[in-house]
Amino acid sequence: MLEKVRNATVAGQFYPGTESSLKQQIEESFLDARGVGKLPIIDQGKKNIKGLVVPHAGYIYSGAIASHAYYNLTQNGFANTFVILGPNHTGAGSGVSVMTEGTWKTPLGEVPINKTLAGKIHSGIIDRDETAHKYEHSIEVQLPFLQYIAHDKSFSFVPICMMMQDYDTSSEVGTILADAIKSEKSTVICFLWEILSRSLPFDRILSVMLGERYLLSSLYLPNSST
Repeated sequence: MLEKVRNATVAGQFYPGTESSLKQQIEESFLDARGVGKLPIIDQGKKNIKGLVVPHAGYIYSGAIASHAYYNLTQNGFANTFVILGPNHTGAGSGVSVMTEGTWKTPLGEVPINKTLAGKIHSGIIDRDETAHKYEHSIEVQLPFLQYIAHDKSFSFVPICMMMQDYDTSSEVGTILADAIKSEKSTVICFLWEILSRSLPFDRILSVMLGERYLLSSLYLPNSST
């Protein structure tokens, strides 16, 4: 049985569509005046980062800002698996959707989904649904940065697309993630999206920010039910 491959849908739009030009823009993002100012090298690190908040716009707009998160990731020692949560811009699919198998392809190669972890995360409010991921860019744009800094180091990921982003939904998702991740023997880091630049009503922004804060804080709790 052939493995499912999700081809890049925003290559050539949100980021360059060829390997050489994509690597060049990523390097320019790190070296930009708004960026870190140097290229990243994976260090041994203390592996104490549990989650990072990163932008998901086109690289020309937010790549330099995103470089700070990715540089800190390399200083932390990278990870074996990344759980990447992104907002649903298309309106397709379930309220909270996880893709549980297959690989995602970018101009820098393919990244496999961690089937075991994804299966644990497929619980409660989180549905197994590929539809939400088909044309969504917010998760896809994170992969080339991870592929670039990984070099030859292999890693996997779990994509979660959230149309529902209220506090109650985020608290349930955070609890599910904490329970799933704490049973993993390998290092897992979560990526969340930024909300501050969105033109939304203040109460909507506050709700999403509180939800994101809960998602991150859940990963630090020794007992996710407390």
